[in-house]
Amino acid sequence: MAFDIPLSGEIWSGKYRFKPTQGGGDATVEDTWRRVARAVAEAEEPELRAPVEAEFYEALRDHRFLPAGRIIAGAGTARSVTLFNCFVMGVIPDDLGGIFEHVREAALTLQQGGGVGMDFSSIRPAGAFVSGVAADASGPLSFMDVWDAMCRTIMSAGQRRGAMMGCLRIDHPDIEAFIDAKRAPGRFRNFNLSVLVSDAFMAALAGGGDWTLRFDGKVHRVLPAADLWARLMRATYDCAEPGVIFIDRVNTANNLAYCETILASNPCGEQMLPPYGACLLGSINLARLVRTPFAPDAAIDEEELGAITRTAVRLLDNVIDISRFPLDAQAREAALKRRLGLGVTGLANALAFCGAAYGDEQAADLTRLWLGIIKREAYRTSARLAAEKGPFPLYQSVMLDRPNLASLDEETRDLIAAHGLRNGCLTSIAPTGTTSILAGNVSSGVEPVFAYAYSRKVRQPDGSSREEAVEDFALTTWKRLHGDAPPPEALFVSAQTLTPAAHLRMQAAAQEMIDSSISKTVNCPEDIEFGAFADIYVEGYRLGCKGLTTYRPNAVTGSVLSVAPPAGPAPPPPPKAPEPHLAVRPAALEGMTYKIKWPESDHAVYVTMNDTVDGEGRRPFEIFVNSRNMDHYAWTVGLTRMISAVFRRGGDVSFVAEELKAVFDPRGGAWLDGRYVPSLLAAIGGVVERHMSGPGVVPHLSEGAAPATPASAASRPACCPRCGAAALIRKEGCDTCLDCGHSKCG
Repeated sequence: MAFDIPLSGEIWSGKYRFKPTQGGGDATVEDTWRRVARAVAEAEEPELRAPVEAEFYEALRDHRFLPAGRIIAGAGTARSVTLFNCFVMGVIPDDLGGIFEHVREAALTLQQGGGVGMDFSSIRPAGAFVSGVAADASGPLSFMDVWDAMCRTIMSAGQRRGAMMGCLRIDHPDIEAFIDAKRAPGRFRNFNLSVLVSDAFMAALAGGGDWTLRFDGKVHRVLPAADLWARLMRATYDCAEPGVIFIDRVNTANNLAYCETILASNPCGEQMLPPYGACLLGSINLARLVRTPFAPDAAIDEEELGAITRTAVRLLDNVIDISRFPLDAQAREAALKRRLGLGVTGLANALAFCGAAYGDEQAADLTRLWLGIIKREAYRTSARLAAEKGPFPLYQSVMLDRPNLASLDEETRDLIAAHGLRNGCLTSIAPTGTTSILAGNVSSGVEPVFAYAYSRKVRQPDGSSREEAVEDFALTTWKRLHGDAPPPEALFVSAQTLTPAAHLRMQAAAQEMIDSSISKTVNCPEDIEFGAFADIYVEGYRLGCKGLTTYRPNAVTGSVLSVAPPAGPAPPPPPKAPEPHLAVRPAALEGMTYKIKWPESDHAVYVTMNDTVDGEGRRPFEIFVNSRNMDHYAWTVGLTRMISAVFRRGGDVSFVAEELKAVFDPRGGAWLDGRYVPSLLAAIGGVVERHMSGPGVVPHLSEGAAPATPASAASRPACCPRCGAAALIRKEGCDTCLDCGHSKCG
């Protein structure tokens, strides 16, 4: 099967194709699907393996079912990797040895490709007395810096960026510092942050009451709940973080509340898990199941949707038995509860095919219908698997009284009562960034389409680049059926045109049918008033959402990629920006010199950054690194010449600091100003970041870059840290580059 778009082939080859150094592996994508189907079918009894493998392959080969990337890349390769995406680590003990043991466990999990979530609420607050050493505690945030540095080192040593979620309860005494943490440039760059908000806090907020910050039974401070909420909302308004997890609601709705307590979330927020909880993911591609797209009788084939669900549950259940786990505790937890995270992708495309505009009531009703079918068939399949292979070890009949099971139809409940369940939880909706591209660039997860058409640069072997048009699956399908006829504007809505209320309507509709949670971003206009922004979270709580993530273009994270204001729903590629050029150096420049005392060197390193000044403010123009230690001379000259050239070309140059800070030294880093820095280059990156975050410095849109666009079209396009293109979009809690395919959740 040929790929629908060249980008799909590039994603397959770069991320999922098995290419062993000794030769062989996957010659085509069909080989990939056969490899995965064969490996997962090995969990069956010998006489069932051949027919089950054929069933799995049929579901995979035309992209109707998309296992998570870990499964596609790892199954059948004999690589020492986990096939699970999501982990939450154990309860962090409030002692130094235990804390660093948990750093080690997180490092092992990240090394095998798993994303991790941690609740830091168990660590005593900053300033608390530590009796054993007669000193004051440094607090959870200081230890989060250690996790952040560890993740950066793992990321630098491997090919995949690590992803972590850091959580803190809203009654922890350090919650205000946690809320404001990402205002500090460069801090916690490898973390997503979420505040664990209790029902008691929401009640205090609604009643205008006070809120108590306490630890280990000791009251540290009392403040108005409204003041703390305003601080949280203001940080999210300004910095897009922290997110919010309504932790009591999560636990109340949990199928397994009788035997576990949810601790935190995985990095993208769709999977709430107990200590050492693990979950593997997969998505049914709704866009491939619609009969006669855009026709009056267009509809999803409900029988086929049920059949794919049954196959997907069996496939994912088998993965539990063939996967490796970074830690024994994770393997035990997975075996005891056999948790699955079956979700969907292509929802927005399927809605458009069926004549429903994403965000309206018809779309919400169809979402409930389709996800309801998946829920019913998933539970029936799990009950039948329990009859065939046995229920999960911790199954108890009290599960039938849990909210998700109580709402099932009588036939399904009778089946469960007779056989039990093979899986403790069955559904969640995860990000599907690269797997949705692999499937022909279908809309991702339950998100709306971000852009129906855009151009990306493809680097050629000779170093040149060519433009390549990329279209959303819905637009490609429309053109195949209707040629050049303009598509209906009412159906081709996008993330930029939808109101926050429309986003919430869709998230709440999906949450009604999902066991765990949903990875979704509520996009907000840059000029939304703060009060209206804060109301989104209160309304989300009222509608039954388990957590919320918003994104508003802001000065800290920049703006998402914009497309030209459309004359129709399928906009042409945005006008090409003027080619950047090297600016001419003035005779005199102003700047600052910073001193780095690196422990491994007898002599200090001095970093000088000079700026130009225009009507917008100061902009970085050049950098010099000097030291009496001549061991560094050659590479510092080369480095500074290249960075200075980047500065003089213009555009958003803030990625320079991030790239430098990601460099680790295999000989070890050093502690500077109370933080672990993985290399001298990373320390220089910290200086660059510090300088560019100083008063009046504008690291965006310098001479030669594209002119600013109106706020409604996003004024400061975010640059990709891998390729530097202004093509970074934010969805499902992840940054994704439309130019090179880079993706980072964390």
